[in-house]
Amino acid sequence: MCSSTLVQPSKMAVSRTGPNSSSEILGKFGSPIIPGLPDDVAKTCLALVPRREFPSMGLVCKKWRSFLGSKEFQLARKLGGALEEWIFILTTDGRKKESHWEAIDSFGNKQRRLPSMPGPLKSGFGVAVVDGKLLIVGGYSVTGGSGTVSAEVYQYDSRLNSWSKLRNMNEARCNFACAEVNGMVYAVGGYGAEGNIIGSAEAYDPDTGKWTLMESLRLPRWGCFACGFEGKLYVMGGRSSFTIGSARSVCVYDPEKRAWCELKNGCVMVTAHTVLGTRLFCMEWKSQKKLSVFDPEGNSWNTVSLPPRWSSEAAFRLGTLNGKLLLFSAKEVAGYHTLSYDPNATPGSEWQVSKINPSGSCLYSVTIKA
Repeated sequence: MCSSTLVQPSKMAVSRTGPNSSSEILGKFGSPIIPGLPDDVAKTCLALVPRREFPSMGLVCKKWRSFLGSKEFQLARKLGGALEEWIFILTTDGRKKESHWEAIDSFGNKQRRLPSMPGPLKSGFGVAVVDGKLLIVGGYSVTGGSGTVSAEVYQYDSRLNSWSKLRNMNEARCNFACAEVNGMVYAVGGYGAEGNIIGSAEAYDPDTGKWTLMESLRLPRWGCFACGFEGKLYVMGGRSSFTIGSARSVCVYDPEKRAWCELKNGCVMVTAHTVLGTRLFCMEWKSQKKLSVFDPEGNSWNTVSLPPRWSSEAAFRLGTLNGKLLLFSAKEVAGYHTLSYDPNATPGSEWQVSKINPSGSCLYSVTIKA
């Protein structure tokens, strides 16, 4: 009952990483970072290099590679106004037998195909972004003809163009809600290792490299999704059993109070979603002709109609880049080009053709600012 979305395995070696401090790591290799320059000046210079050069920079020496992979580098780029948004898309060919992640910059120039993720084929996994890194969490893997619900977590560092294995979750799960809120990654609900629906929840702290169990949902839920607004985790959609209909309630977790509350105004059977600014955009299974838009401040919904030419021909996935919503096709449709929606455009001109086009149909997309 899990999704058929697959991530390909890799023959490359897998490194294990945990929390790190750039000052500690750099100290192991001595200084200076750039001969003839004070380290603070050298760090500023490196932080201003265009993002497309990061993989090459990481090959220069261990000092540079350690700095590129640190939070300090991310902060230096933010302070220098050098952060760039790139979109990362998991795409597949028409037969859906092979998939891979690829990175595209904000101008639509396809920069590179990512190295394959290590580990077995997976489906029903969670996706989150934290500290400029992509996390693939849990999922359902098939090896030797048998399937297993996984607790494994892999991380792709977009600055170093490499994968590493993180610490496993406390509980294996697939088809669950996963999102980042205030620097923490949350995994909630889903299917468990025994094929049962679970209500447990846990949070990953990238500073400690640990997953910590937290307060569970009042009712188990699978097939749900999550997003973050104003420091709180919102979980919606999915079902609470195999037989009862879709769950309409929205479960909201407050990390400061360590408590869940429920809102009654939810969105069900969601096939795609993304957050743009302070609003959540959802594509529901019952209609591919419009988007449902959630405003958490007023706990209210409205709709945005899709261009009529495409609304009945394609299944869609959603993404965001530079303040615009992107509408990707999830299946092969002749002549289709990615559409962008600008909520600030003049009425009638919100939808435009975008230059952001993956090499195949879109399975997932995430935006990483680094």
